[in-house]
Amino acid sequence: MTGEASRFPIRTFLQRLIGAEALAYLLHLRPLEWPIMTAHFLLGTLLAAGWPPSVEPALLGWLVFVVLLNGGTLAINSAFDRDEGDIGYLKAPPKPPAHLFAFATVLLVASALGGFLLPRAFALLNLACVAMSWLYSVPPARLKARAGWDLLINCLGFGLFTPLAGWALTGRPFAAGILWASLGFALLFASLYPMTQIYQVAEDTARGDRTLVIRLGVGHSLVLALGAALAAHGLFACAAFSRNRHPVFLLPSLIAWLGVLLPWLAGWREWTDRRHETGMYWGLAAWAVTDISLLILLWP
Repeated sequence: MTGEASRFPIRTFLQRLIGAEALAYLLHLRPLEWPIMTAHFLLGTLLAAGWPPSVEPALLGWLVFVVLLNGGTLAINSAFDRDEGDIGYLKAPPKPPAHLFAFATVLLVASALGGFLLPRAFALLNLACVAMSWLYSVPPARLKARAGWDLLINCLGFGLFTPLAGWALTGRPFAAGILWASLGFALLFASLYPMTQIYQVAEDTARGDRTLVIRLGVGHSLVLALGAALAAHGLFACAAFSRNRHPVFLLPSLIAWLGVLLPWLAGWREWTDRRHETGMYWGLAAWAVTDISLLILLWP
């Protein structure tokens, strides 16, 4: 307990405050991902309407899409995976509590219903993501265990639909720039997604899941990631041209992705699982650079 308290002081404080069981429910929502989801979601809102966004729709949209949808998605995933090692955005996860599946289901239903308090396009995008979340984790479909389908669900949900939902929150019709950019993000998630699986190959294999990385192998998955990142930046350039902007602001983003992927490709055979996990977080940092680059490039 002393070692865990020193390693996770905030978690220890919250456990004393709300109790171990309530904390387990909270942790399996993986709130450490919320800042990443928030930035990617609000990117669409800012590109549609600039600053400041309308506060009440933005807050409600954030609650529906980030807290209820994303939190429920990750919780329902934990309810079936029951990982013992580190998972994305949660180190040393607690044992999933007994009613985590029911809790996550309530969150997803609340998200689906709450979406219809906002513009119709947002509600439909959000509803599609709720449906994909269920298909992704819950048997018998459990698409996350089927190579190719797992990639497609994530590319659509996080990559394509998230910035589009942020834009739809404003009620404005979609412009060419956000469509090109969102397609680029769909491909960019094809670059990030293998990074989230490489360090979990042993646990996924033991569970019988046939994820993309297990089917392709680590080396081929990283080649796929590199190709997807390059193709994504081609679509981002199309977004820039659609707004009559020069794509020079994409250079920091491209350099960030090459800085993550090229060393990984060169040295993956010698990397430990912990180093692969660190590589995933560097990939998330590169994603943040891309968000900022697109925000500057396509600012209304």
